[in-house]
Amino acid sequence: MVKVKRALVSVSDKRGIVKFAKGLKRLGVEIISTGGTAKLLRGNGIKVSAISDVTGFPEILSGRVKTLHPKIHGGILARRADLDHLNQVKKYRIPLIDLVVVNLYPFDKTISVPNVKLEEAVEMIDIGGPSMLRSSAKNFEDVAVVSNPDRYSEILAELKKNEGALSYETRASLSIEAFGHTAGYDSMVYEFLKGRLVGTSKFPDILHLAYRKSQGLHYGENPHQQAAFYSDLVATPCGLAKMNKLHGKELSFNNILDLNRALKIVSDFDSPCACVIKHNSPCGVAVSDKLHKAYKFAFECDSESAFGGIVGLNRKVDSKTAKEIGASGFLECIVAPGYEIQAVKILKARKNLRIMELKGSLKDVPEGIHSYDIKKVKGGLLIQEPDELKITSDDLKIVTKRKPSEKEIKSLLFAWAVVKHVMSNAVVIVKDGRTISIGGGQTSRVESVRNAIRKAGVEIKGACLAGDGFFPKPDSIKLAAKAKITAIIQPGGSIRDKEVIKAADRANIAMAFTGVRHFRH
Repeated sequence: MVKVKRALVSVSDKRGIVKFAKGLKRLGVEIISTGGTAKLLRGNGIKVSAISDVTGFPEILSGRVKTLHPKIHGGILARRADLDHLNQVKKYRIPLIDLVVVNLYPFDKTISVPNVKLEEAVEMIDIGGPSMLRSSAKNFEDVAVVSNPDRYSEILAELKKNEGALSYETRASLSIEAFGHTAGYDSMVYEFLKGRLVGTSKFPDILHLAYRKSQGLHYGENPHQQAAFYSDLVATPCGLAKMNKLHGKELSFNNILDLNRALKIVSDFDSPCACVIKHNSPCGVAVSDKLHKAYKFAFECDSESAFGGIVGLNRKVDSKTAKEIGASGFLECIVAPGYEIQAVKILKARKNLRIMELKGSLKDVPEGIHSYDIKKVKGGLLIQEPDELKITSDDLKIVTKRKPSEKEIKSLLFAWAVVKHVMSNAVVIVKDGRTISIGGGQTSRVESVRNAIRKAGVEIKGACLAGDGFFPKPDSIKLAAKAKITAIIQPGGSIRDKEVIKAADRANIAMAFTGVRHFRH
């Protein structure tokens, strides 16, 4: 046990600090403090000693230097079991500090302001704070360090219980938390300055990833797996961590994955768009002039698979759309950028439906490493840019004798925008701005085509088809011709492209090459 006799208190986040300091005083703890913290504590009737009284040196350089002094760090770093340390402390009249209560300048809030000036951000780089945290965390054998205001009540309770002392286990826990605090802080500074001063490097030699725990989850993909949700340290104006839950139970691990996929899909379209997601793949996607129509078409693409699915919308939900959703059977979640009051009332009638409201737009997510696609593998990470390449009609290479009509071009581009969200080998069949069938996740492309055609039914006549990768053989084209599909979009690039094109010509199918593929593994 370490008896706390003297504490150094210097915090930027002043939540709960007055109550905590009063609790320390009741336990007979002497408090040393700095600047704004000292002023706040004195203003609330708490006696504190100024840093300058301890160091014999004033705060200088606009407050940049105040705690960087041997009489501060000596008092923190001195090992109580080392007689030589104690003799030096006595010789230089250094007061021992048993408790350090510090958190850092709000660098994250500063750089989250759009177009923040470099000099403003630089002034929010804390120097003394991280130094004190690291010193006290290093010497956890003798010193307790508190960097998290949420732990004040816990610390006070233990001090009262143990007559002013803290256990080894608590000091060790606090030390680890402090090192995590400084590590995340340094990562933010690194990423910001790298982007501002030398330009963002897509793939740096050392990858810094720092996230804050947003919430614990009931379980992961399966009940035997524990899980949690983490958000970016730097506040962003949008994203899943910024959603408001208007109704329903807490989100699960799988819910969050599916919501992410739904939002990625609908944010790709400017027109009113709706999608239904199941097991991280779309059951149906549609655009229309009205949101309720888009939802109706998306749901009807595969209403059987949509059971227990996730709905994503890119417009404020009105009562007509809410009624369509309400008539759709069991759904897990719905996410949209807003809801009319009447729409919320209608949707709340579905007891188990989670109603999520997205703040901002996914298009507002900052560029750089935190917008990348990251996958964990044994022994490392895979990281890549997100698949956001846009294709227009000008990018298409028409390789068949028959050219696609304007209507077909529009359908092909819609299908191409959807197919990148389907697990490879992905096939999407569309008609009039809506999917009528989706096939994916097969080890054979022709099997994906076969499944998609089977699911499409009689509506398939006159439809268009997209494949996320090239067609290695003419077999898929023959199936499409038999189903009366009129146009196909695909990357091209197979060694048998000529045979595939000939098969399309024989069936009078128009075919466009994009020159790029959309694999999703």
